[in-house]
Amino acid sequence: MFERAGRLLARVAAGDTMTLVSVSDSQFTASERDGKSSGRLVFHRDQAGRVRAVEDAGRTAPRRAVGPEDGRQLRLAPVRPVAELLAQARRLVPPAESGAFRGPDLVELSSVDAAIRFDIRYATTNNFLGSVFYASAHAFLQRPAAEALGRVQRRLHAYGYGLLIHDAYRPWFVTRVFWDATPPDQHWLVANPDQGSKHNRGCAVDLTLYDLSTGAPVDMGGTYDEATPRSFVDYTVATDRQRWHRELLRIVMEDESFARNPKEWWHFDYRDWRAYPILNLSFEMLAGGGR
Repeated sequence: MFERAGRLLARVAAGDTMTLVSVSDSQFTASERDGKSSGRLVFHRDQAGRVRAVEDAGRTAPRRAVGPEDGRQLRLAPVRPVAELLAQARRLVPPAESGAFRGPDLVELSSVDAAIRFDIRYATTNNFLGSVFYASAHAFLQRPAAEALGRVQRRLHAYGYGLLIHDAYRPWFVTRVFWDATPPDQHWLVANPDQGSKHNRGCAVDLTLYDLSTGAPVDMGGTYDEATPRSFVDYTVATDRQRWHRELLRIVMEDESFARNPKEWWHFDYRDWRAYPILNLSFEMLAGGGR
């Protein structure tokens, strides 16, 4: 079930939808203009008014559990203890690379624009693996990418939105742990450390929008690092407003030379990522002036 242009639609088969017409607050029928015959669809609600099931011709389908309902982080069970993997990964070195790379020039995003806000999940346990990966909360990008993000923020201000950053530069050893801790069937959510991540190069950022008037994160039809189809950019989100928010973020980021990851609506890569090497520097080294 999803909304488009103020109408409720039901997807009844692959690629086939029908428009629903309200009979009452919880009962709908198919629109005659669709040329489809249907009895009444009856939505069953819980005490809070949230729809929990839909009934059609005596058959009841429960609401699918897709993502966390409280907006918090959806977690995966690590296949190995994260603390053990972190200890091992810190002793490893990134894969060797050949070619000429620019010297790293990582800028802390808090210095770019005061309106940019931060929720660095990997410095807390509120992340998809439920463990702390960063000893302190920072967000760095290579200077050209950081300056481009500042321009995005200034453009969004006119629409009443700001950027909320979840992650940016990520040391390679963390990427190694993500891969080794994540169940193989969910590896689409993490980068292969043998190739390194664009995060490791300081040219990828995970972000969303927040409302300037309330400070609250915007409803994007899915949550950060969510290992469900809602993370895919072609997922049919529930409302036009959710879809508009995703498109607004995509447009302003692409206009400043960021490309969206097709499997993660929140993940954007800066165009020059190939020009920078894989880095394995801790935030503490960077914050202290180390390179």
